[in-house]
Amino acid sequence: MSKILAYLRTSTDKQDLDNQRLQILEYARTHQLTIEDFIAIRISSRKTSKERRLDELLERLVGGDTLLVTELSRLGRSTGQVISLIDELLQQDIRIIVIKQQLILDRNQNDLQSLTMVTLLSLFAQMERMMISRRTKEALATKKAQGIKLGKPIGTIQESIYDKDHDRIVELLELGVSIRHIATHHLEYGSPSSLHYYVTTRDLKPS
Repeated sequence: MSKILAYLRTSTDKQDLDNQRLQILEYARTHQLTIEDFIAIRISSRKTSKERRLDELLERLVGGDTLLVTELSRLGRSTGQVISLIDELLQQDIRIIVIKQQLILDRNQNDLQSLTMVTLLSLFAQMERMMISRRTKEALATKKAQGIKLGKPIGTIQESIYDKDHDRIVELLELGVSIRHIATHHLEYGSPSSLHYYVTTRDLKPS
């Protein structure tokens, strides 16, 4: 069954956190929505996604769920960061409601405003990834020109949080269970995208 989670964040002011909660509760009451849980944190947006509990948020949301926030700036410290997170959520069929901007972002929504916003945000996210990729390639090229040896030895595979459940993952894959279902219902940690990377790099998919 789909669920609604609310995410609240403020740098230091507890009163601001309470105000966000009240805004969300009022919106939920007006629109007859039931919020399953609040993920609230009082910390700077300059902290890591784990410290801002975004990893926890992403792990708990699955396709068909709804994320409720008071405004877009609560999701990140920069436009690129916010857009990337929104793009990731939309790709997982998670609806996003932003109260202050009066936005309902849902890639399955048919209204013109939602379609336009989703298209633009996805485009900006792609542009951001391309810019990061280009900067990375330029930095690597500079190091290579300086004679700095790059990368790990060929065939090196880093340790993973999924190593302890390697056999279980293989067994579930052989039974035809999807990667998303394994991550969200069997393991209940990590994310579908990171598990997909683990399965792909270790060639665990049944032939």
